[in-house]
Amino acid sequence: MSMNNKQRWMGGVVLLGGGVLLAALLLKGNEEIEQDKTQATVTHPIPKTETQPKTAQPAQEGEMVSLQPLAVDVETEKRLLDEQKRAREKAVAEQEARAAEFLKMQQEAEAAAARKAAEEYAAINARRTAAQESSDNIPPELVEDDQAKAQRLAEEKRKLEEKKKAEQQKAEQQKTDAEKKLAEDKRKVEADKKAEEDKRKAEADKKAAEEKKRKAEEDAKKVAEDKRKAEAEKKAAEEKRKVEADKKAEEDKRKAEAEKKAAAEEKKRKTEEDAKKKAEAEKARQLMENGDKNWMVQVALAANQANADTVVSKLRAKGYKVTTSPTSKGIRIMVGPSKDRDTADAARKKITSDESLGMKSAWVIDWVPLDQR
Repeated sequence: MSMNNKQRWMGGVVLLGGGVLLAALLLKGNEEIEQDKTQATVTHPIPKTETQPKTAQPAQEGEMVSLQPLAVDVETEKRLLDEQKRAREKAVAEQEARAAEFLKMQQEAEAAAARKAAEEYAAINARRTAAQESSDNIPPELVEDDQAKAQRLAEEKRKLEEKKKAEQQKAEQQKTDAEKKLAEDKRKVEADKKAEEDKRKAEADKKAAEEKKRKAEEDAKKVAEDKRKAEAEKKAAEEKRKVEADKKAEEDKRKAEAEKKAAAEEKKRKTEEDAKKKAEAEKARQLMENGDKNWMVQVALAANQANADTVVSKLRAKGYKVTTSPTSKGIRIMVGPSKDRDTADAARKKITSDESLGMKSAWVIDWVPLDQR
């Protein structure tokens, strides 16, 4: 193998290796982007929106399954979309930077290989020229014709140019594919951004509609409240008028009852005066008949002193004169004494008719103090 063929072969290997390296790096970049998307989808699943179908479709083989949350608010959804957009933009920027770096490395490698090949080609030509000039003893049939030599060199240069052109076309195709991929990612980013903007606008419209509905409901509620307030005021005025009428009727009734009561009291007073006169006459008769006999009204028979003290306190609070006397069955509680039986009987009736005392049974007894027995 001649030196020129060897040099061309090495240059082709360098170009091919650079192309393979660039393709591998681009493929790795795509895999990293897909992995970032998968992680972003699993870590921050895309929440369901109103436009998504309620029935989940089964995932096709090889498709990525996104976990959907049960419920998410608008702010969380916006934050997740912003994180996804930033991650995608970052991945695209990193891919562009890597592609530019790898393209620059490939171009530098191609330039270095071409430069080295040209240098070696010039060195070989120089050595060949020197060898031809110093080899006069070489047989004429071994010396290459200048025209054949020029034709061979042209053919080799043409093949080298074609190979270089093919490698350059391949690199350009890879660059075009990378740019196409970047454009597609950029288009996806723009589409996501537009979708997010449309969603934000829809949310704003929905919020405005809800605000309008809320305001209408508040206005209707205010109208109803004003109506209710007016009805309440009307009802209050009616109640006030009715109360005043009832009050006037009550006042008239009270006045009539007062007049009736005054007449009854006057009648009662006259009756009581007559009864009093009659009682005094009866008292005088009893005094003449019974002398200094005492009459007591027995109101209770307490089981112990504490119960007796309670009953005594009630009676004394009403102004009664109370006397207690211990017996074999308990403590006898009596009101009096009275000089005649009628007075004692009147006291008994008064005590039994007083509901605050709660003494329904009482009786008049003929009582003589122990010191007089």
